Amino acid sequence: MTKKVIEMLNITKTFPGVIANEDVSITLHEGEILALLGENGAGKSTLMSILFGLYEPDTGVIRVNEKDVNIKDPNEATKYGIGMVHQHFKLVQNFTVLENVVLGAETTKFGVLKMDEARKKVMELSERYKFNINPDALIEDITVGMQQRVEIIKMLYRDNDILIFDEPTAVLTPQEITELLEIMRQLVKEGKSIIFITHKLNEIKEVADKVTVLRKGKLVGTVDVADVSIDQMSEMMVGRSIDLNFDLGEPKIGNRVLKVRNLSIDHKLSGQKAIHNVNFDVFEGEIVCIAGIDGNGQSELVHALTGLIDNYTGQIELNGGDISKKSIRYRNTHGLSHIPEDRHKHGLILDYNLSKNMVLQSYFEPKFQKGGFIKFDDVADYSKKLIEQYDVRAGQGNDTITRSMSGGNQQKAIVAREIERDHNILIAVQPTRGLDVGAIEYIHSQLIEDRNNGNGVLLVSFELSEVLGISDRILVMHSGEIVAELKPQDTNEQELGLYMSGAKHMEVKVND
Repeated sequence: MTKKVIEMLNITKTFPGVIANEDVSITLHEGEILALLGENGAGKSTLMSILFGLYEPDTGVIRVNEKDVNIKDPNEATKYGIGMVHQHFKLVQNFTVLENVVLGAETTKFGVLKMDEARKKVMELSERYKFNINPDALIEDITVGMQQRVEIIKMLYRDNDILIFDEPTAVLTPQEITELLEIMRQLVKEGKSIIFITHKLNEIKEVADKVTVLRKGKLVGTVDVADVSIDQMSEMMVGRSIDLNFDLGEPKIGNRVLKVRNLSIDHKLSGQKAIHNVNFDVFEGEIVCIAGIDGNGQSELVHALTGLIDNYTGQIELNGGDISKKSIRYRNTHGLSHIPEDRHKHGLILDYNLSKNMVLQSYFEPKFQKGGFIKFDDVADYSKKLIEQYDVRAGQGNDTITRSMSGGNQQKAIVAREIERDHNILIAVQPTRGLDVGAIEYIHSQLIEDRNNGNGVLLVSFELSEVLGISDRILVMHSGEIVAELKPQDTNEQELGLYMSGAKHMEVKVND
């Protein structure tokens, strides 16, 4: 048996209204990948934040390399060789890649920042792990997958041997996930030890040696991954069996709710077309899924449809009316709901409480205000109903500051708000990103119910199982163009992959 590099023994941590961890013990051995599995709000990120020095436990002991330690802050954690890639990256958007890597670990001479050695080390790490990063690129200009690589290099630059990955694949494309898992294998071969927080059971089967399961802050157990099936892990996590296979039945197509014609958008940096001459329709009673590798125009398309950008040409119609030049509020009040890709940037006001976030687009409606004054009791009643209906776990209910909630529960709050608003079309971008299998099952059922209630659903997803599992039609995007329109029953992951990579192309026509 290899030596124990991390032991967290009988850890308890409470916050107002919630016990995040209750008498939890985990062990990580040298050269091992330990998966940490649990529902949204089960206490996984809290436990790892304690190990990284962001929180102090109320009770319990932490041992590093079989010695008791007191980790008061992340600098202490770094001293003990512990690094962490957070679920929401800790990067300065208007700094370069290189500046972000050295931040907090700068080399200076006579008070002057010396970057030559840092640049050399960063480029060596990039080449060694095939990261292909540009050290001079601004963080705000690179993809989410590349930002994650910057976070990994930050750990390796500090020579960390114990690496914590908090939901590392939640924002990655299938190709990037494959690359990341290979990087994790390589790191372990080099003697690193990894704690891997994830909801994706197939990834645990692929790379982890052991899995520790938490449920509602308590330890369920630790087992060898080789000895359990995906279904068994799922049941350990949520306490019941899960079925992600839905029988959609034939869609009952109604009126056209969204019409997009000749939509083109210039990329803000290159001047090339981020979107080129895109045409499609969405009708009542169907789920249309846009599939594709991240960075092929999906974000720009959704931003144009929802009004987040206006630098486009072409026409967008909602329920037969031209909304090309209309405001975000106009679109929201005329039938469009939006589950955004970036829940922090476009989905929530993090320092507002949960009840305020539940009415961000509707607080001005008569049911929530009178004479210019918000009816807070009515807002609270409405929010409480959504919290219960969608199982949003928040320690102080309506009064919970949204920033303090787990990422998965923040996502469930947005999904609840957008589905429950009066709408004709729901634009859902990665709606199950970062959610556990139980929550995914529920969200999928809600999207299907929305479709069965006669609304149109435009789903943007990088998860091929989701694309094939709950779609009526699939539109594949590559290089800013729609290169295929397919029925899920007539295709498979391999064919979708060919269209997504640009190796295959079909002519797609729409009828006016």
